[in-house]
Amino acid sequence: MNRRDWLLIPLGVILLAASAALSSPVAWATLAQGASNHGATRADFDRLMKELSNWGRWGKEDQMGAVNLITPAKRKSALASVKQGFSVSMARKAETEPALDNPRPVTRVMGGAGGGANAAATPPDISGASDTLTVSYHGFVHTHMDTFCHRAYKGFMYNGMPMTSVTDKACTMGSIYAWKDGIITHAVLMDIPRLKGVDYLEPGTRIYPEDLDAWVKKANLKIQPGDAVFIRTGRWALRDAKGPYNTNQLAGLYITCAKWLHEHDVAILGSDGAEDVHPSGIEGITEPIHALVLVAMGMPIFDNLDLEALSKEAAKRNRWDFLVTAAPLTIPGATGSPLNPIATF
Repeated sequence: MNRRDWLLIPLGVILLAASAALSSPVAWATLAQGASNHGATRADFDRLMKELSNWGRWGKEDQMGAVNLITPAKRKSALASVKQGFSVSMARKAETEPALDNPRPVTRVMGGAGGGANAAATPPDISGASDTLTVSYHGFVHTHMDTFCHRAYKGFMYNGMPMTSVTDKACTMGSIYAWKDGIITHAVLMDIPRLKGVDYLEPGTRIYPEDLDAWVKKANLKIQPGDAVFIRTGRWALRDAKGPYNTNQLAGLYITCAKWLHEHDVAILGSDGAEDVHPSGIEGITEPIHALVLVAMGMPIFDNLDLEALSKEAAKRNRWDFLVTAAPLTIPGATGSPLNPIATF
């Protein structure tokens, strides 16, 4: 080989390496989309509040927000997508003991004629039992739905509803009661740990729009207007393996994902954590995704979903979309509701 041939060898190695690197869906998606802003500021948050606003889109008096995108035709299409009739819950099992991330567990007071210390020596022919449950569902453990009066920005919630309408007794505007007829739509699971080839994301890991694009490509998904989008970080896999941990650090969406959700006309956002990455990286705003989604876009949130069983079932089928059904409690004036969303393939 002459000197020219030897000089060409490193060039060939470089080209082969580049070809191999770009063969992955993550690399292609990143190349196609370009890296998003990874250093957003409070000024970006304030700008996005205006830029992503859906205020007035469905009328001045609207209290349904992006759920208006779930039309009768959308529901019929979602129902028709069911092929196997196999269902799986996306709710975390209720916890009754306090923990580092759960200072307010579910409490139960039993009543009725059971088999405890007060059991009658001779039980009656007909007996029964009852219990009283108390749950403070907002937080980082109980699966629940957030509604508009749960968040405000500069004194206003979604669609300009004033936060002063929230009294010491109830939300007179923007309450959970708007969805008393339930949620029925097409949904997709964005399994980011599977994209990254790990069991779970480490606390504090940011998910960027390019990650969402990469998963859409890898899973061969198409996000359609009116869809529910559920983000798996592997939070419960981590917690089950290592125990409760401080929620000052949680994997989740970085602020720039709000624009991605708006561009895709998503109707419902959910995750196995608090949606937002903790810490957020935005000065003075702990949960910018929460604020932008609930206040600007009018998009209800499903918090603290347990997506582990769903992830396994989706992987078995190599299918990452499904029907979702969910029905909040019909409590007028509530800021949200405990929830048991069901995925059906």
